[in-house]
Amino acid sequence: MPPVDPPIDPARLVRELTAIQPEWPEPERPVPPPARDVDCAKAKCVALTFDDGPGEHTGDLLDTLAEHRARATFFVVGGVVARGGGGDLRRMVAEGHELGNHSWSHAQLTALSRSGIAAELDRTQKIVKRETGVRMVFMRPPYGATDGRVAEASRSRGLSQILWNVDTMDWRDRNSGVVTRRVAAAAPGSIVLLHDIHRSTVDAVPEVLKDLAAEGYTFVTLSELYGRELTPGKRYMKR
Repeated sequence: MPPVDPPIDPARLVRELTAIQPEWPEPERPVPPPARDVDCAKAKCVALTFDDGPGEHTGDLLDTLAEHRARATFFVVGGVVARGGGGDLRRMVAEGHELGNHSWSHAQLTALSRSGIAAELDRTQKIVKRETGVRMVFMRPPYGATDGRVAEASRSRGLSQILWNVDTMDWRDRNSGVVTRRVAAAAPGSIVLLHDIHRSTVDAVPEVLKDLAAEGYTFVTLSELYGRELTPGKRYMKR
């Protein structure tokens, strides 16, 4: 049999081409790093998820995650992206994080009409695809409020509903120490709810990463946590 060519690493290819022709412009769309070899059926994995951004503290959070080589999932609000641009999102993708749909205006979807739910999801899908090239496959309903109509709208758009099993209540208790202690309740396979729009939460993350890493945890995206395609429309709370 003829030899099989190894798979192309797009990030490496961009680096090599840029080295040959340094005057070439940077690609318009971010190039994600190659997939990691992590098996969360065997490893102690935890998925840190951040809602409501990107915000003014998101860049500092990304610096911290990069320092610890940790990956996370960001459920972004489309209207916030529209106001602030997609720079943070492009950095998230380039550094191996995952993006999820958190509606356009952070509306309670269960209080909207079917067409209203559709608009909230579609507008956010569209702007994230425009800014990053990514078609999101996860959504998180604001406030965790979902019903059959939200499930159907998600299903028809190829979006799995992701909730959580560790709630830090960081939106209410703006105290880094309290947030850190609540994250300590995580177990292997946990999905942790956080918000990168709060300074106190971003300040808690270095200690969170240090403490959980000392217990042998790997910080993974939702795709890494599950290791398989999820069912659109279905609700997931942990691995």
